[in-house]
This record gives sequence, structure tokens and C-alpha cells, in this order.
Amino acid sequence: MAQVLEFKLPDLGEGLTEAEIVRWLVEVGDVVAVDQPVVEVETAKAMVDVPCPYAGVVTARYGEEGSELPVGAPLITVAVGAPASGGPAEVPQTEAPKSSAPRTEGSGNVLVGYGTSDAPARRRRVRREQHALAPVNGRPAPEAPEAVRPAPEAPEAVQGPVAVISPLVRRLARENGLDLRALTGSGPDGLILRADVERALRTAATPVPAPATAAAPAGTRVPLKGVRGAVADKLSRSRTEIPDATCWVDADATELMRARTAMNAAGGPKISLIALLARICTAALARFPELNSTVDTAAREIVRLDAVHLGFAAQTERGLVVPVVKDAHSRDAESLSAEFARLTESARTGSLTPAELTGGTFTLNNYGVFGVDGSTPIINHPEAAMLGVGRIVPKPWVHEGELAVRQVVQLSLTFDHRVCDGGTAGGFLRYVADCVEQPAVLLRTL
Repeated sequence: MAQVLEFKLPDLGEGLTEAEIVRWLVEVGDVVAVDQPVVEVETAKAMVDVPCPYAGVVTARYGEEGSELPVGAPLITVAVGAPASGGPAEVPQTEAPKSSAPRTEGSGNVLVGYGTSDAPARRRRVRREQHALAPVNGRPAPEAPEAVRPAPEAPEAVQGPVAVISPLVRRLARENGLDLRALTGSGPDGLILRADVERALRTAATPVPAPATAAAPAGTRVPLKGVRGAVADKLSRSRTEIPDATCWVDADATELMRARTAMNAAGGPKISLIALLARICTAALARFPELNSTVDTAAREIVRLDAVHLGFAAQTERGLVVPVVKDAHSRDAESLSAEFARLTESARTGSLTPAELTGGTFTLNNYGVFGVDGSTPIINHPEAAMLGVGRIVPKPWVHEGELAVRQVVQLSLTFDHRVCDGGTAGGFLRYVADCVEQPAVLLRTL
């Protein structure tokens, strides 16, 4: 007799609360192996193939391609111990495995926010209320006709639980004065999704015309969701929590550009400019470790970090993402160039993994590629600092007592004033500028 195990959408990292189903990789009735990817989803960070920790026959799928599911909502159910062929598996009536299920049925791997232990996951109370619509033999049960569908009693609708598990959905409703109990969710088992709240808000706003004396300007509303929504949330948190300050300096980058040209002329893999800047950053952080830190607000402690995981801003068609070069402090210019190139290509194709987008300790932002000289960047929370690099352009410059045309760049450092004072920040930025102007300075400190 087969056991039906329910696999829920796991937390895919960094507090993400929902994901969009891009493509199903299995059909109902397919046989799946342990850790076989069953669905491709898109989060606010990346495209991810989600593996199933169970082996068996797929008996149900939840959600259509293009729909959003919140973390913790059911993805699929798998009949473990079902025959691979020769007729349908015998499916028990229970919704979750017994605690005595053998450990060999799961992979033992632990996804972020989702364990593969033998204990059955507790189902939401709202799912028990919707039990009549549970899938039967791997296919969703047909909805009852309107004429025979029983209407819920008013007291139960008021006192029962609200079918919402996403805090973003609750906040959106609360900020707009919307009663979630009045909504019918379009998610699995009536779960209320963000799209349901946004639809209700549009419907409520449509019939009420603006007064003729105070007509609202016409425009297009763009939902803050996906990458744009994630960026908005993170930057808002940074501005709210971090008392930041910015200092900047112009530097003569002529010698750095000449050094790069000479390195690339010697043959071998090409060295990128951002790799040289990253190498300068890691050397500067070794001298000023206060800026490679984070603030533990609960403990009221500054945590100085041992490793430098260097994030860099990358603009893509999906929006701004910040891939992270792990252990940048232990890499040379050639290794940094290769890793920057690999992560940039993955960002362009949308194939970055959550692990490649998290864990940064310091960010390098080369906004000069957009043709601008300066900026006051917002710190990538929970980091403590970000170095900004403007475009490198010919400008008049006093060099060795004479006016000359040199390649000039503006450097800016935005830092968390809780981790250090201006003297430390200024010392860091001055060291970076000195290395840009005289690359030999970097060689003396290695």
C-alpha cells in the first residue's frame, strides 16, 4: 500500500515568501526519483529548479504555469511505494505520512526552510476546511455546481482563519484597508495570493470616479513584485535601519589603465578592470576590517567578518541583481576576472542560484558603465559599506607639477556610521585611490 507524501514549496532563501511557477518538469502519473527536479520556479532573485525529496509516483500537482505560490503551499503529492507501472497505486486517505515512515523514502537532503524528516508536516487549518476539494487519484476534484454548492455560514466566515500565509499579502491588504475575510483565494485550497488582493483593490477603485475638481493624473500602475519588489524592500530596509554617510574622491587612473594594458599584452587570460578594482578592495579591507562587518542589532554588537564575499551590482533585463564572488580575498586578478565573467553571464541569462546571490559582506558598484561620474549608493543590507566607481574619462589634471590630460575617475564610499567613524572610512577610500593612482602601492602591501 502506497503512502501519499506532500511536498511543499520550500523557502528558497533570503526571506523570499513566494515564487512563480515557470515550467512543470513532471506530469501526474510520472515516476520521480529522489532529488529529481519537478518544477522550475522564478523567485524575486533567480530561476530555480526545485527537487523533490521523495521517490514515487506523482499523484497531484498544485498551481498552473505562470501562477504564484507562497512558500509553504503544496507543490506536488507523491505516492511512495506505488508501482512504477501496471495500474494505479493504492492511495490511502491520509494526507500526510505516519511518523513511522522509513527514512529511506526521502533524500535526507534539507532544502532551505524545508526538512525531509519522517515527522509529518502540519497542515494549515484552512486546508482541513477545504478538504472536500482535495485531489482524487492524482487529479483535482471538479468543483461543485453553483446550484448545489453549500454557502458558508456567516458566523464561520467571520470567526474562521484567514487563508493567508504570506506576510506581504497581509501587509498589502492592511495598508489599503482591505478585509481579507471578504476575499476568495485563487491559490491551492482557497489560499489568498497577492494577485487576489491586487485584483480586489483594482475592482474597488474602478467604480468610483475621481471628483471633477480633483482628477487624478492618468498613468500606468506597475506592481512592485519580482526583482523590482525585492530591490524596493531591501533598499527601504537599508535606508530605515542603517545610518549611512558618503565620502568621495577623484583619482588619476592613468597608471592603473596602463598596468592593465601591460598585463593583457603579456598573453594568457584577460584581466578585467573590475577584477583589478576588486583586488584593490580586498587589500583595503584587510587594512580596514571595520568595513567588512555587519551589525547585530539584537545583541548590540558589531560582527567583523573573516572572509570577504564581494558582491557586485549587475543590471539585467529582469532588474538589478547583486551576484557574490565568494572568498574574494583569496583570489588573484585572473581568478577574479573569470568569476566576474561567469556570474555576469549567469545574471544575463537569469540562471543565478540563490546561493550566488546571498552572503555578501561588501559590495563593489561600477556605475561608470552607465556613463555617470558619481553617485551616493545605498548600502546592500546587512553589509556595512559599498564602494562606487564612476566612469574613467580624460580630464585636465596636475601631474608632476604640470597640467596634463589624464584618465580620471571618481570613487565614492558609502558606509554604516555605526561600524566606524569618518577617519576609518576616509583612510579606506584614500588607500583605494592611492592604489588606483599608483598600482605599485598595492604590490608593496601584498
